[in-house]
Amino acid sequence: MERAWRSFRRRSLSKEDAPRSPSRYAHSPKFLKRPEAMTKSSLFLAAALVALPAFASAQAPKVSPAVRAVHDAAIVLDTHFDTPALFSRPGWDIADRHAVDKDGSQVDLPRMIDGGVDGGFFAIYTPQGPRTKAGDDAARAAALVRAVEIREMLVKHADKFELATTADDAARIVKKGKRFAYMSIENAYPLAGDPGMLDTFYALGVRLVGFAHFKNNDFADSATDKPEWGGLSPKGKDLLAEMNRLGVVPDPSHSSDQVLEQVIELSKTPVILSHSGVRAVFDHPRNAPDALLKKLAEKGGVIQINAFSAYMIAPPPPNPERDKALGGLMAKFGARNKMTEAQVVQLVAERRALLAKYPVPRAGIDDLMAHLLYALKLVGPDHVGISGDFDGGGGVDGYDSIIDPPSVTERLLKAGYSKDDIAKIWGGNVLRVLRETEAYVASQKAAAPPAPAVSH
Repeated sequence: MERAWRSFRRRSLSKEDAPRSPSRYAHSPKFLKRPEAMTKSSLFLAAALVALPAFASAQAPKVSPAVRAVHDAAIVLDTHFDTPALFSRPGWDIADRHAVDKDGSQVDLPRMIDGGVDGGFFAIYTPQGPRTKAGDDAARAAALVRAVEIREMLVKHADKFELATTADDAARIVKKGKRFAYMSIENAYPLAGDPGMLDTFYALGVRLVGFAHFKNNDFADSATDKPEWGGLSPKGKDLLAEMNRLGVVPDPSHSSDQVLEQVIELSKTPVILSHSGVRAVFDHPRNAPDALLKKLAEKGGVIQINAFSAYMIAPPPPNPERDKALGGLMAKFGARNKMTEAQVVQLVAERRALLAKYPVPRAGIDDLMAHLLYALKLVGPDHVGISGDFDGGGGVDGYDSIIDPPSVTERLLKAGYSKDDIAKIWGGNVLRVLRETEAYVASQKAAAPPAPAVSH
């Protein structure tokens, strides 16, 4: 398997096919001046304002042994880790212990162990760029680079992590004492030039794909852009059909309400919102309305509640002096992935000092629980889960890294949810959707007519 993987890497990526990965240009001043990146840049600034808590504990939350036993009995997963963006950062390693208040990162193996987190979906994120052949080619190459970085992490730490591609893989890998890693795509932009590339990414391990991000693309309307297609484009509907054929779970997070509704209606398999919130709790286009959440649940789908402050509380009022200072700080240090760990630590410390001078509101774990408990009451524990959106701007006070999930388990128990409910919320629901998706693919293969015999 290892030899085949390295062979694929050599065949797939030449130097010409491997431009800078998304993390290397998404934060650069040149990229952020492009019109198609402006929504992303404004949200990066918002994330910079709220990303750092006043104090982030390096210790796991103190919960009772009974709470911890309930937590540890579940297969605990998160459906959206943006952590692969850190894999190319010099000196950063997922096997080492990090801290939010030191280098800003939120996911690593020691904290997964402390937080009782068994695995999750590691995202291949590509920011939306020009919808041209050159743009499509660059997006495809960048996504392949990111996929390679995920697979190489798994090879490097094969004694600690293992690729998961089926629902049953999660329990199997956990029994071996390792963490499981599913792969996902956030923003289908890399598939725009050649939708057939979905087969390639599926072969690499991708089992969850999001249609759009902050801007519209050739497949779908974004929740944070002006309507263009009225939901899915014809190309987007074809992509959904391919997802169903292969066994890839559709993810309408970041897509418009019309996209969500159409995906629910058209998909042959259940749908997962990998990191979204509840609009009835906080009115934001990234949060889903009750009517669509009910439709999602009726078709067996799941919403993974997102711990993202900007989607939970009102943004801070404009402050030109603060924004200028933050912009100057980012310009001073440049792209994060090119910094040494020492430089990143210095950046985080200086940014913390700036935010102490210009304090801004930040959502907390009570806001996260408000979304979670509302969704649970609305559609029931068979259709709700949790995602921190960690290392992608997510995190709130009290739930700011992968060390913190036991705090949510404690609150769910206090709210009256059972051990079985909590096991569904933390991972069982997502694994059920994966299992149902696999069953659909198997049923279609069984129903297909046999291939005609080849005459000799």
